[in-house]
Amino acid sequence: MRIACLQFAPQVGDVDNNLNRADAVLSKANPDALDLLVLPELAFSGYNFKSLQDITPFLERSGCGISSLWARTIALKYNCTVTVGYPEKVDLSPKWPRYPEYYNSTIVVNEDGETIANYRKNFLYSTDETWALEGNRGFYNGVIQGLGNTSIGICMDINPYKFEAPWHAFEFAYHVLEVHSNLAIVSMAWMTREDPRQFTRMPNEPDMETLTYWITRLEPIIRSDNSDEIIVVFCNRTGNEDDVLYAGTSAVVGIQAGEVNIYGILGRGEKGLLIVDTNHAPYAKLVCQPDADDPVTKSPGKLQIQGEFESPGGKLQIPDHPLDGGDNDYDYQLTTRGDKDKKHGTAPSPDQSFLPPAASVQPLQPLRPLLKELALKELASASAKRSEAPPVNIPRALDLTKINSARSPGLESFIMPGPSASSPTPMTCGFVEIQRVGGIHDDGSLESKTARG
Repeated sequence: MRIACLQFAPQVGDVDNNLNRADAVLSKANPDALDLLVLPELAFSGYNFKSLQDITPFLERSGCGISSLWARTIALKYNCTVTVGYPEKVDLSPKWPRYPEYYNSTIVVNEDGETIANYRKNFLYSTDETWALEGNRGFYNGVIQGLGNTSIGICMDINPYKFEAPWHAFEFAYHVLEVHSNLAIVSMAWMTREDPRQFTRMPNEPDMETLTYWITRLEPIIRSDNSDEIIVVFCNRTGNEDDVLYAGTSAVVGIQAGEVNIYGILGRGEKGLLIVDTNHAPYAKLVCQPDADDPVTKSPGKLQIQGEFESPGGKLQIPDHPLDGGDNDYDYQLTTRGDKDKKHGTAPSPDQSFLPPAASVQPLQPLRPLLKELALKELASASAKRSEAPPVNIPRALDLTKINSARSPGLESFIMPGPSASSPTPMTCGFVEIQRVGGIHDDGSLESKTARG
């Protein structure tokens, strides 16, 4: 199956230019033989609306708005299935009098230009709640010709409901398993709370913290005994809207027998078209030791990235993660398609999987007391220096394995992040690494190309 993710940077309320931005990415990539093209959440309207009044001029009726028209045109042009996120206004004239209904929706158009599905977001983020209703039909499931049994979710749908449901409810992941889907599509406008100046320094670098969190929310799929591979498409947007910065990192992954394979991934700031072929071997793999005893590990994972792998993003080096301490030995390199004739790395051991090791789990401490203790040590150190006493060593960074609450990077305040940052519930990954699995052959297999808009 050839899948494309269109990652670009729409601006809120700038519909005409957003359409042009998406068209420019497609024109430069000029893809062929696609089966599926996925666009982000609220792709052409933009996402960061503050109220119903702000978004009202951009609401569309399903099947007859600008997003539907664009999807039909592109589906016919490229002979593929297209999904586009849009703000839906329901036509209630046949049922009048009724209160108006508005939804954060995704429309699905087949290769013949026919609307075959319209999914309404179930779990709303705080931005959605200012104007949209919750979908009343559950997560989407249906058989789509050429794709198979497909599930669809939108961004916040992979999180616990309202962040009030238990972490281990895993609503969307269990839905995928219960309906026996072989494909899950998740369109997103996933934000980051990191400092924009730091986050945007290396736009071709994927945001591995975000990717790891997405994968962790699919834990039941990873732990299932399903022998068939389940393909998951994360299509996110990039860029910023006002004070909101989006995480990019669109990816196509395959989950099978506890393994998480990466077929393709874009950088956090890349504007391009990610194209992968899941009939070819993946080029990378997220690896962690399995935990057979504890189904839900109550520990945040430490992100350890090693090895070399192919990506459409270009060549770069990722520095030590600022919260992982100073002892990290990271060697994470993205190589361009121009290096496809070179051989990189070795295949991972078959007994390695993404699941966390029980042995690595340590008792956790609350974050605020830990920071308070750190501040007191700093004051004591300053006082000791003034008294010419022996110096007090202050740790340079916090150890994630001793923190109970997730910190929103780049902020001094501690808040409950939504689909915009790491969940306040600890991730289930222990030690994660990316390992190179296969190469890009001369015949073009494992194609993963990017066009920049």
